Amino acid sequence: MTYRAPIRDIALALKAAGHPALAAAAFPGLDDATVEAVLAAAGEFAQDQLAPLNRVGDLQPARYANGAVTASPGFADAFRAYAAGGWPGLSADPEHGGQGLSKALDVAVMEMVSAANMAFGLCPILSQGAIEALSAQGTERQKRLVLPKLVSGEWTGTMNLTEPQAGSDLAAVTARAEPDGAGGYRITGQKIFITWGDHEMTENICHLVLARMPDAPPGVKGISLFLAPKRLIDDAGNPGAPNALRPASIEHKLGIHGSPTCVMLFEGAKAELVGTANEGLAHMFVMMNAARLQVGVQGVAIAERAFQQALSFAQERRQGRALWASGPDGAIFDHPDVRRTLMLMKAKIAAGRGICLEAAVLADQARFADTPQARADARARQELFTPIAKGWSSDMGVEVASLGLQVHGGMGFIEETGAAQHYRDARIAPIYEGTNGIQAIDLVGRKLGADNGAAMGALIADMAATARELSASAGLAGVGQRLSAGALALEQATAWLLDHRGGDSLAAATPYLRLAGDVAGGWALCRQALACAPGPQAETKAALARLYASQVLAQAPGLAEGVMTGAEDLAATAAAALEG
Repeated sequence: MTYRAPIRDIALALKAAGHPALAAAAFPGLDDATVEAVLAAAGEFAQDQLAPLNRVGDLQPARYANGAVTASPGFADAFRAYAAGGWPGLSADPEHGGQGLSKALDVAVMEMVSAANMAFGLCPILSQGAIEALSAQGTERQKRLVLPKLVSGEWTGTMNLTEPQAGSDLAAVTARAEPDGAGGYRITGQKIFITWGDHEMTENICHLVLARMPDAPPGVKGISLFLAPKRLIDDAGNPGAPNALRPASIEHKLGIHGSPTCVMLFEGAKAELVGTANEGLAHMFVMMNAARLQVGVQGVAIAERAFQQALSFAQERRQGRALWASGPDGAIFDHPDVRRTLMLMKAKIAAGRGICLEAAVLADQARFADTPQARADARARQELFTPIAKGWSSDMGVEVASLGLQVHGGMGFIEETGAAQHYRDARIAPIYEGTNGIQAIDLVGRKLGADNGAAMGALIADMAATARELSASAGLAGVGQRLSAGALALEQATAWLLDHRGGDSLAAATPYLRLAGDVAGGWALCRQALACAPGPQAETKAALARLYASQVLAQAPGLAEGVMTGAEDLAATAAAALEG
């Protein structure tokens, strides 16, 4: 089967995350009807033009030959249609040709794009990150000549961080940027794992590159950010001669075959400094944080795609005597465990969607809230949510894709059904844009440490308030009790981490991120259930919230105990002890 955009579910998640109030205050004209119209148009484009190419990209990957990359069949036409529809500039500043809508709406649209075709969606995701980075740190020339082309989709952007010896440890970056004597620089070095590093879909590609200037300080304090276009840009903004950079090869990967992952060679490529010298990593974090949220959204997206296929299969496949079937040959959907699996998949998708859209709304509030204090509070919570959105939602995507394959049984292990592709595609999301272990360390280190847990404490208080609100609902009172217990478990684990820095907190980081995501996801799902108007959707959301509470939130106290175990056994166990 193909993909159907879940417009009602996305619109509800936006509502529960506070988007209507945000739009009323900061985006005049972005009322509910406009939001629904944008979602409907994006859903139609994703369903009709991107989803049919998903399997094509898997079976006919991007190709490398003669020093250039060619996209999978149909991708170039689809990207041009995507650009013509104005989608690259949905949330970009109108000053640069954008539509000036909310980031949250943009994120909601990108869920549908990624669900329809995850490999395709990576290209506009990186371009959006480049737009944000140049909007924040670009020179006047870069904003005047480059930003409008990225916003229009005439050009695309990439992020060049990783080198063979410098993966997650960017302090080891060795690419060099030598002054050219004319106010610019020449970059020499190799970058790897560069998503959409080359293609023929647009006339130019804007590479944002981390490199070191001569005599730069060692480590991350000596990294600067540069713009190196595939084709040199004249003073009128026209692309001209090829720059001294090229793809050396593309990787052969487990999944996302339609997305070319390039080894890029910079051979004295002309480049311009972006922002301040030796502050490139801080500048690049604008792009990285945008991408991390979008990777979390990818987890939600691929989970939705896998769920839809599993649900369809479960209604068609007939095996055994189903307990809830009306006849002897009922569909496997009528087996209690299959139905439980599908409902749990749906509940976790709704939880992940809620987490990601909450983070996106917070990003808008951090820019447009009425007061400095409100903006600061939103920024603090957004920074807390970013590693949770990336880590928990991408892990969830793998889990749900795996469950989708399980629903298919043996047919899921056969490539022709397509279920295996979703699992293969999903597996990259917990790895790129900072592995989920790094996200967890960021959460327990930088994010909790930045304010000694104040932002997390405020979030837990809001979760407890929602739990009390649920206690007044006959159908959700039990869910409120589970959410309250989950919030308490998160509070206890947070206090323990703040008292146990060093090895103990690092060892507990991943379990803590899972705990935080489980409880935050439950909170998001509960808010969606409360935001529903009476009717079938409200009944379904309530049922999903009850299942999530019994299957996920019920585990929170045990997860908190695991967080508070300490690192003594880990520290005492050598590699040799694990070999026997």
